Formats: sequence, structure tokens, C-alpha cells
Amino acid sequence: MNANQLMNMIMRMFFRKAVNGGIRAGMKAMSTPESAGRGKQRNGQGGGQQQNTKRARQAMRMARRMNKF
Repeated sequence: MNANQLMNMIMRMFFRKAVNGGIRAGMKAMSTPESAGRGKQRNGQGGGQQQNTKRARQAMRMARRMNKF
């Protein structure tokens, strides 16, 4: 292996860890209402099914993006 290949390998490892860490932090933040800025959930509000569908779609998009790495 020459120096260029080693440098590219190290840079890829670093960026992969940085991106995965950012994705994990984002998913953790989105999983708790307080840190996501949504506040407390209100009881008795309609449209709960739509929110669940929207969140499921967002989760599927995130999963597809993570599979690209």
C-alpha cells in the first residue's frame, strides 16, 4: 500500500465514524420529544394516525440513507 491509499483509507474511516455519530445523535434527539423541540404530546388531539404515518416514512428514509454507507 502506498501513502495515498493509506491516507484515503484513514480519511474514509474518520468520515464514516463522524457521519454515523451524527446520524445516531440525530435519531436519539428525534426519539425524545423534549430534545426534538416538539414539547409534550397533547392528549385528545386528532390526527395521531397521520403523525405515526409521517414518522414511519421519515424512519424509512433515514434507514435507506444509512444503507448507502
